[in-house]
Amino acid sequence: MRAHIKDLIAKRESDLPKTEFEEIMRIAHEDKSVISLGPGEPDFDTPANIRNAAKRALDKGMTHYTPVKGLRDLREEIAKKLRKQNGIGCDPDTEIIITNGSSEALFIASMVLIEPGDKVVVPNPGYVNYIPLTDLMEGKPVPMRLSHEDNFDIDIDSLKKKIDDKTHVMILNYPSNPTGRVIKRKRLEEVADLVMEHNLMVFSDEAYEAFTYGKNKHISLASLNGMHGRVATFHTFSKTYSMAGFRIGYCVAPEDVLKAMSRVRLYSSISSPAFCQMAAIEALQGQQKEVERMKREYERRGKMLHRRLTGMGDWFKCEEPEGAFYMFPNIEAFGMSSTKVAHEMLKKAKVLTVPGTEFGEYGEGYVRMSYATSYEKIQEAMDRIEIWLKGLK
Repeated sequence: MRAHIKDLIAKRESDLPKTEFEEIMRIAHEDKSVISLGPGEPDFDTPANIRNAAKRALDKGMTHYTPVKGLRDLREEIAKKLRKQNGIGCDPDTEIIITNGSSEALFIASMVLIEPGDKVVVPNPGYVNYIPLTDLMEGKPVPMRLSHEDNFDIDIDSLKKKIDDKTHVMILNYPSNPTGRVIKRKRLEEVADLVMEHNLMVFSDEAYEAFTYGKNKHISLASLNGMHGRVATFHTFSKTYSMAGFRIGYCVAPEDVLKAMSRVRLYSSISSPAFCQMAAIEALQGQQKEVERMKREYERRGKMLHRRLTGMGDWFKCEEPEGAFYMFPNIEAFGMSSTKVAHEMLKKAKVLTVPGTEFGEYGEGYVRMSYATSYEKIQEAMDRIEIWLKGLK
């Protein structure tokens, strides 16, 4: 007879990767003087026109279930956006599903496309969800190493060696969390050739598509010739419109994939809140000046953060961000593990960063710094780190 209720918890939970970041967050929460460079969500308020659309929808009683795939009006607006901004033509009735954030879409897509034993190529360092998702589906994550020595670009020759007859899915994320890199067209075309050659399915996570800087442009893999039927593309309103709490995302994928995703979703969350979907319609139809304002401010912060870090001598090695709102500096000069550096920075400088190993084993030697916080707080964080570094010399 089992002695504890915890013995009833499925083994799959205990098999999930362990994290040090939870302890770092606990310490930071208890010390209100800490400046956090950890957030993975925008610090801006949701634009007023979007908030007001949600209020109007609530006042109209839009608090009931919607179709599993989401409101058709929203799917139509998304189809227009995908054609105009991403170069992806799609049928709003059969190739788009609205989900509770893009994370739910990734989860459902993993359920319908990853069989036990399937190999899944994942960027490493990469978004923290990819490996646990693969593990939960009993797939085998295969790390695609990304290094600052190659500007965190995909090494095609190395990637080829990762693919065999058991490889079914490849995950891409660009602009990248945590590296801030953008995949260029030439590299995407090379990836597309591999996908066609090996009959793969690609999960293209494009959550940060709206935030690219300088000459860098976002190109959706599904827009390339032959890729439409090979790619499930994941998008979210959380980042572009600072709507993280609304939990609205979407996936565009081949009809057969969407049909399977809809069946699975019917037995999980059923649908996304109607009033949140109405807010998403307003986000797409309304003025876009707030998105442009956020983008300009992120770019300004990223330039400043890069300037400050590289001005501290050899402690931090990094390039100016190309997209998203993260810096991923190499910190090997400290002679400590990523977790140790993050803990020391938290204790001595009162600045919270995320150890690179939270994003995979090849994140060792890095920390992630988010600039989704005010310019002034980032400046203060850099001042504190500089003072701390003087004590290390």
